[in-house]
Amino acid sequence: MTVPGQGFEPATGDGAEPGAGREGELRTAYEGLVQIRRMVNGPGGAGVPAPWEVRRPARAVALALEAAGLEPSAVDAEGRRTRTGYRVGEGPGPGRAVVTWLGPPGGGAAGEEQERLTACAAVLEGLGWVCLLYRGPRRRRFLEVEPPR
Repeated sequence: MTVPGQGFEPATGDGAEPGAGREGELRTAYEGLVQIRRMVNGPGGAGVPAPWEVRRPARAVALALEAAGLEPSAVDAEGRRTRTGYRVGEGPGPGRAVVTWLGPPGGGAAGEEQERLTACAAVLEGLGWVCLLYRGPRRRRFLEVEPPR
């Protein structure tokens, strides 16, 4: 979705289901990410996060996951989960994001999370992010994502 004055907003998993017709905007946004990486990273090129990604990791991670064709979770107007998928949020410190796998109650998201989060990690690691899989409260898994040192 394009927000006036802000450009394309990638799906984080905390909004409504993304509508049809975003493929072109998504492709343009992702191609922009790759071009920025090539221009500012010197020898590292497109293989490492650019400085803007490190400043806004949740946005960069959500863009990468959506561009890879992974499905974001979604919520309705009351905040109830309506679709199973990834959710990206801010991490525990600067330059970090957290990826969880969520869905509607009884939808089986907990049983899928290790496999699905591993797929998310593969996408992100291919783009130079460092991903660590943890088990958190209620034994639910999550990825902590950070730039390389």
